[in-house]
Amino acid sequence: MRQDTRPRRWWTLVVAATVTLTGASVAEAGPAPEATDAGTLAASAGCGQAPTLQSGTHTISSGGKSRQFILSVPGNYDNTRQHRLVFGFHWLGGTMQQVAGGGTDGDVYAHYGLRRLANDTAILVAPQGLNNGWANSGGEDLTFVDDMMRMIDDGLCVDTTQRFALGFSYGGAMSYAIACARATTFRAVAVIGAPRELSGCSGGTQPIAYMGIHGINDNIGSGRALRDRFVRNNGCTAQNPPEPPGGSLTHISTAYSGCRDGYPVVWAPFDGGHQQGPVDGCAGCESGARSWVKNEVWRFFTGESPPPPPPTFRLRGEASGRCLDVNGAASANGSQMIIWDCHTNANQQFTLTGQALQVMGKCLEIPSGATAGTRARIWDCNGGANQQWTINANGTVSSVQNGLCLDVSGAGTANGTAVNVWSCHAGANQRWARA
Repeated sequence: MRQDTRPRRWWTLVVAATVTLTGASVAEAGPAPEATDAGTLAASAGCGQAPTLQSGTHTISSGGKSRQFILSVPGNYDNTRQHRLVFGFHWLGGTMQQVAGGGTDGDVYAHYGLRRLANDTAILVAPQGLNNGWANSGGEDLTFVDDMMRMIDDGLCVDTTQRFALGFSYGGAMSYAIACARATTFRAVAVIGAPRELSGCSGGTQPIAYMGIHGINDNIGSGRALRDRFVRNNGCTAQNPPEPPGGSLTHISTAYSGCRDGYPVVWAPFDGGHQQGPVDGCAGCESGARSWVKNEVWRFFTGESPPPPPPTFRLRGEASGRCLDVNGAASANGSQMIIWDCHTNANQQFTLTGQALQVMGKCLEIPSGATAGTRARIWDCNGGANQQWTINANGTVSSVQNGLCLDVSGAGTANGTAVNVWSCHAGANQRWARA
């Protein structure tokens, strides 16, 4: 990626145009009564209650039709903590699985790259469009969004002043429809490469924090027209923000001046075409993993610089000298653990969040009720005790659920030997070192 040589003033503009709002109402309703607890007002019905939803695919009835979405709940979910809620809408022909899983970029781009950047502060949703699109006929996709929000608000602890939507192409058009019709229930949207108002714009007169991202070779006039509605709605000063010239291989982000407090507009055109993951300094490159887009969207939504990723490590077995490994580098729920020659690929790279050991975007676990001899595996993170581990001073790794230790089956040392749980004895086949 080419070094950014633009003036520092550009960075100041972007930082100033953040929309984070904690414990306050989105609408300008005046000061709250003195006895009102703003944090309580922001809490959804699920706060303080046992969660009724977990990560994975969910099916609901909406408008008389069966609809699906994939939910990603933080591995350290706490029902007393109000979480941001982020909807990511797929493109025409795309799927909720591609959004939730990051497509060919994998976990680093899951939920448009925001899952990693959220660092367990957000609940993320990847809905599935009818016929893999978002025609929003008769407002049915907006009703679907309302139904998902109601279900998630009831089942989990959500900060109702911190709901966000983003999407690419048709997904960007759906995010735009939300900006038009749901400005009082969503805090901000990021519209990436939306060709026009494909999902409609019911209402469209209220302010909402708006970020537009568009390639200069991708009918840029349409992106400008979508943006300008919210330049007006948000009371921003009309201007012609700079756009990068062809061949510059860069992007320019500009925050409009004069906008109503809390309702910024940011315009981020780039030298490229119809892309969701452009890479500065690289002609035509499409890579969610390397793109600047996810970082600027996250900063716009939250006012936070992206956190550094948690350190990764391998777990090397003392007896074999081989590493804990997801068999075949598979990422499906239920993929089992083995030992294998240590390498640097993703299926041996673990992070520790709380007591959850994560690899390839999943959590290391044993099934609920597992007994000695049960294989260790990976699964969508849900915060259960069967996904919690204690790394002990003697090198053993024990399950919080039942106290059993990660064990190389039969004290084997060969590549491919199964890893299960067994009564702890601290033998060499149960001792692991970070590497």
